[in-house]
Amino acid sequence: MLQAIGLTSTPRRDLPPLVDDLTFEARPGCVTALLGEPGSGKTTALRLMLELEPGRGVTYFRGRPLHRIPHPGREVGVLLGDVPGHPSRTVRNQLRMLCAAVGVPASRADAMMEVVGIGGLRDQRLGSLSAGMDRRVGLAAAMLADPCTLLLDEPTAGLAPRERAWLHGLLRGHASLGGAVLFTTDDAKEAARSADRVVSIAAGRLVADQDAADFARTRLRPRVAVRTPHAARLADVLGREARAAHRVVEIVEESGSRLSVYGSNCAEVGEAAFRHGVLVHQLADETGDTGAPVPPVPQARTRTGSGIRVEARAEARAEARVEAAAQVRTGPGAATAGGDGGVHAEPRTGTGPTAGPGPVPAPAGTAPAAGGSGEPAIQAPTPASDPSSPAPEPAARPRALARRARHARPGRTAPAVRRVGGPLRPLRYELRRVFGTATPFLTAALVAAVSAATALVLARAGQTPLNRVLAAWPEPFPLPPAALGAGLLGALAFGEEYRYPALAADRGTVPRRLGLLTAKLGVCAALALALGALAVAADAAALRLVFGTAPLRAPAEWLAPAASWAGLLVGCAWAGVLASGVFRSSLAGLGAVLAVPVAVVPLVRKALEGQSAYPASGVASRLRALASAPWPPEGDRLVLGALRVMAQPVGTALVLSLMVLLCAYGFTGLRARVRW
Repeated sequence: MLQAIGLTSTPRRDLPPLVDDLTFEARPGCVTALLGEPGSGKTTALRLMLELEPGRGVTYFRGRPLHRIPHPGREVGVLLGDVPGHPSRTVRNQLRMLCAAVGVPASRADAMMEVVGIGGLRDQRLGSLSAGMDRRVGLAAAMLADPCTLLLDEPTAGLAPRERAWLHGLLRGHASLGGAVLFTTDDAKEAARSADRVVSIAAGRLVADQDAADFARTRLRPRVAVRTPHAARLADVLGREARAAHRVVEIVEESGSRLSVYGSNCAEVGEAAFRHGVLVHQLADETGDTGAPVPPVPQARTRTGSGIRVEARAEARAEARVEAAAQVRTGPGAATAGGDGGVHAEPRTGTGPTAGPGPVPAPAGTAPAAGGSGEPAIQAPTPASDPSSPAPEPAARPRALARRARHARPGRTAPAVRRVGGPLRPLRYELRRVFGTATPFLTAALVAAVSAATALVLARAGQTPLNRVLAAWPEPFPLPPAALGAGLLGALAFGEEYRYPALAADRGTVPRRLGLLTAKLGVCAALALALGALAVAADAAALRLVFGTAPLRAPAEWLAPAASWAGLLVGCAWAGVLASGVFRSSLAGLGAVLAVPVAVVPLVRKALEGQSAYPASGVASRLRALASAPWPPEGDRLVLGALRVMAQPVGTALVLSLMVLLCAYGFTGLRARVRW
């Protein structure tokens, strides 16, 4: 059960709110359509439900608001626009990354790809998919965790009729198993034939909340669509004959060559055109939309006479381009009810990589299935000519999901999808996010090449210490290439989340959870250390290849430089992670990394100038006395090395910057939290 109560968006300057006190519900086992014209506030309403936009009101998902659900991705499946994934990520990597995010096995991604008919596209990149295939990937992502509620924004926009029928069949199957489905549309006929309940809104306010049958009876009417180069002449002819026969006929001039005739049929219009010699290019029975029950649209032309009205309305012109409800085919398969009371669908699959479950008409008059429950088989009824008759229902979704039990369905057991929880779930997600694209590998290759070239130049001059040669860090440079690469990977950790918000349905644009932050910091630290080791190895190999072993003399002290090198790399990576999380941009994260040596280090140097009034010798022995357990003598060297690193201007600047960024991250996370 989905209950939206008092949804109101933040008012704009000198303009009313896009959504104003909107209250409705979507019941389990039903498909609900949120109908409204473009700009009426449908998308804003969905974003308010998901707490992605500030405003007032609350939405309950089975009795709990979204911010009080421990794992929202398991409760609500969301499709808002295109798939929010990196264009260079493959379909399989995208879905497996989301499996780790919602806590289900990675094998669930392969199963869902087969269900939605994109098994042959698993290695295709998201940026190369068509609109229909992109929508299938979005549906697979929304249903990975087998959620109870599906929220979809304009799911059929830009799709062919076959794809629309398939999609509504999938949604119908989800609802038939006890799930709640809410989708938005601006097509009244699509809402009437595909939904069980239609919620109509206009200017962000509720207009009507009706069953589909009542909506079709009060909103839709049969009409005759006529296309002729002599539209005005044919309108006069039909008007004269209607007056002569004392019949009420409404003629709407859609455009210069198109008419919509209400209250007549194809035979009468065709015979009238033939008798008067009017050329007709098209003549078809359709179902027209009478318009939402709001103040009427200004009429461009109105003629009244004895039983006839001719008017042109923008709403009618838009609806004239949508195909008739009587011509819509049924969903992906015919479904029958088994002995266990569940619905089982027989999917139809094509051949080739893009072939998926296609619409297969169910035979009319199917007998009830022979099962213990005695439920009749679900069939696609033949479209009726009466507009008030129920719209044809697409078939249930395929067998792979039909056996899944819904949470809210009475008498059902727990869902069959196995949950993978534990503290390692954010770590699995972050690893799949990082290695799902070629970014870390390209960054490592570029860092190794630039670092080796810089090391050769420094070694040739012969005036740079060995530590700086191996780090490829000239004096004029603010940071070495490896540190810049580590900062870039850290900045992408949250920057990509905000640019491609794969976790948008999971508590905000990016969930501010300690587990996710810890996973990002840990993975970025490991990447930074690996990048530093690769850079040093590449520099040493380049020096040995060009100059032999002469520049590579063994250093007298290697522990402190190694610790300084590791601290620099990890600090840059963490600065990028925290800054991109605070400023929600990869560029801002990389800029914060560069700001540490450029702006913070000079300030620290100025603060540390001069001699200390009190010596700091003996710190290691005093720390050993405070420890509860004795540590080995090597511990003193490690403590002194760490203190020496932190006493350097760069180390002090990094520590201070990380503390400030961590506080800012926590502050922005608390301030952005939705409160009710």
